[in-house]
Amino acid sequence: MAATDETRDTPETPDARGPVPAARRPAEPDRDTLPGQAGAAPRTAAAGGAGGPGDGPAGPGARMPRWLPRAVVLVLALYACFQLGTWAFHQLMGLLVNLLIAFFLALAIEPAVSRMAARGMRRGLATFLVFLAVLVGAVGFVVLLGSMLAGQIIEMIADFPRYLDDVIGSINSTFHTELSRLAVQDSLLHSDWLQKYVQNSASGVLDVSATVLGGMFKLLTITLFAFYFAADGPRLRRALCSVLPPARQAEVLRAWEIAVAKTGGYLYSRGLMALISGIAHYVVFAVLDVSYAPALAVWVGLVSQFIPTIGTYLAGALPMLIAFTSNPWYALYVLGFVVVYQQFENYVLQPKLTARTVDIHPAVAFGSVIAGTALLGAVGALIAIPAVATLQAFLGAYVKRYEVTEEAPAGATAARAARPVWRRAGRARRPGGR
Repeated sequence: MAATDETRDTPETPDARGPVPAARRPAEPDRDTLPGQAGAAPRTAAAGGAGGPGDGPAGPGARMPRWLPRAVVLVLALYACFQLGTWAFHQLMGLLVNLLIAFFLALAIEPAVSRMAARGMRRGLATFLVFLAVLVGAVGFVVLLGSMLAGQIIEMIADFPRYLDDVIGSINSTFHTELSRLAVQDSLLHSDWLQKYVQNSASGVLDVSATVLGGMFKLLTITLFAFYFAADGPRLRRALCSVLPPARQAEVLRAWEIAVAKTGGYLYSRGLMALISGIAHYVVFAVLDVSYAPALAVWVGLVSQFIPTIGTYLAGALPMLIAFTSNPWYALYVLGFVVVYQQFENYVLQPKLTARTVDIHPAVAFGSVIAGTALLGAVGALIAIPAVATLQAFLGAYVKRYEVTEEAPAGATAARAARPVWRRAGRARRPGGR
């Protein structure tokens, strides 16, 4: 019994009882854990051995990194700046377009102003005289055409009853009807659609007035900025070059000279095409004995060349209207000639003149007009060709070109191209590539 009690009181060693299961094995404290802090996070070397519960991996008690609030504030500030810049750009889009038009207008009159300044005239006075000449020519042209158009409209209104009688007589004789001019006029005057049209026109007078005033203000803005750009051209170039190193200054000056040359060439080509178009249409109008043939020829030449996109339609509508007062068939003849000449100008005359004066490919000129119209509408179509010509000439100085070698015969080229292929195929069949 003593032996038995002694055996029970003796503790069992691992050797006697075997390995202790993992579930019953007591957890050993970590070497990096401080005494009395079982389960605490390990101490890191960066913390100098004094790590706490908040310095460990992300957990319920983890703290936010110090850089995260600043990063969030920076992202929000950048987004706010982007939105503000986008809003400001859209609000100033009209002003930027006006500045672009004024800049190209100043480039167009730059040669004339420079020549007058070289002869001893002050640059501001020279610019004023050039603008005055352009303004006098434009006002005279508008007044001449306005008086002509007003006279034709008055004549058409006076002859409208006769035209209506002729049309009604043709309808009665063809369809065996009994229409009368008085009945037609009475039905038109008392129709609902005419009354609605008059009411809508009366309400739209204010919109038309606002549009006219806005157009005048826009024209004044463009003229003012163009005057400053042309009069202070040398000072503006010096101001731009003063913030650039000498190498960049030469590039800016060269780009400015190229822009002046290309814009002048573009206006020269447009003026030449306007002259040819005016002469051709004058011959047709004189043959058809259309009233005001010289003024109509000038109208067609200028409007079709210097008003993009819709200039051709505006140029052909007025001669057709005036020819209709003489003979309705003459209006069809004028329409046919306008369409035929427009095709001749687009596919024969304009590509050749543009290639010589602006020095760009006709396809590039046509594509630039389409792209400019898509971006800025009529303004983009007007300035697209000189802008692309300037960019092409400026970038062409940095492109290194090489002479094209003579092409070898087709048989020799094919043999040379096929020879290495057969050699590689033969090497691939041999073991080891030998």
